[in-house]
Amino acid sequence: MSTHSSTHSTTPAISVRDLRVTFAGGGKTIQAVNGVSLDVAPGEAVALIGESGSGKSVTLRALMRLHPPRRTTMTGDIVVDGAEVLKLDKRALARLRGGTVAMVFQEPLLALDPVYTIGQQIEECIRTHRKVSRAEARALALKALEAVRIPSPERRLAAYPHEMSGGMRQRAMIALALSAQPRILLADEPTTALDATVQIQVLILLRELQRELGLSIIFVTHDIGAAVEIADRVAVMYGGRIVEEGPIRTLMREARHPYTIALLQSRQHGMDRGQRLQTIGGAPPDLAALPPGCTFAPRCPHASPACLAEVPPAVALGNGHHVSCVLVSRMADSECAA
Repeated sequence: MSTHSSTHSTTPAISVRDLRVTFAGGGKTIQAVNGVSLDVAPGEAVALIGESGSGKSVTLRALMRLHPPRRTTMTGDIVVDGAEVLKLDKRALARLRGGTVAMVFQEPLLALDPVYTIGQQIEECIRTHRKVSRAEARALALKALEAVRIPSPERRLAAYPHEMSGGMRQRAMIALALSAQPRILLADEPTTALDATVQIQVLILLRELQRELGLSIIFVTHDIGAAVEIADRVAVMYGGRIVEEGPIRTLMREARHPYTIALLQSRQHGMDRGQRLQTIGGAPPDLAALPPGCTFAPRCPHASPACLAEVPPAVALGNGHHVSCVLVSRMADSECAA
């Protein structure tokens, strides 16, 4: 959707153009991502938000080509740190994963190998991407655990994933991801399985590390509160498309797409005790049978026949704020005419 130039740098760390991802299986074709375009500048944190099934995690994993190639079709352009990801051979792709771009997964107990210690896993990652001895790798692994503020880091090097709490495992996963000094970090709902206190600790840690190391981050979440804590910019996804994008403060104050507004209104934050929580009526679209035009139209209280005619183009509202909505297009057209 967005094709604007970043204010951080003329060369984005990540540049995605018209990304489309489909999965084949069970006699169906799932249109999971449908024309996503997004830039992430060096040192910038961007949050992808939306309900489950909106295409956030599929987009994120596509950046590292983590989808099973046999049943996945990907088209468009993905450029990560200057490399055209969809054209990389296996060896170049292996160097990219972990070395240039790393991922923090939602559930570290599943992502970490249960039969190796935390230290062994971090050391293996370091030695895969950096030419160092075993002793140097051990020292760097310890340094990585210290960087993510794990208490008694020397002892944790010898611990297995199941011997650590959820919060400690997530910190260890972040240490593993950053151990080979990547320039880009992809975080796939890394705080969802944690309690509220630990969630905020992990978010603050990620933000501090991002600023210290100059990382570019894409952070996937369905929690706008988490996006506020970590993101410079937000892209709102629905039906495999980005429907609104802009600086976090702009979207919090001046959201224009009906879906973004509905997401903001469905938050508990700022509500009085006993006040009824607002919900979004209906259900997300069937990705195997997407409706024509705007995919949010069947749930939108402002929908008109024009919404079903075609996918609404992105309208630039200034300051990097873009919205794909017929209502906003009409308003912009009438303002120009006036």
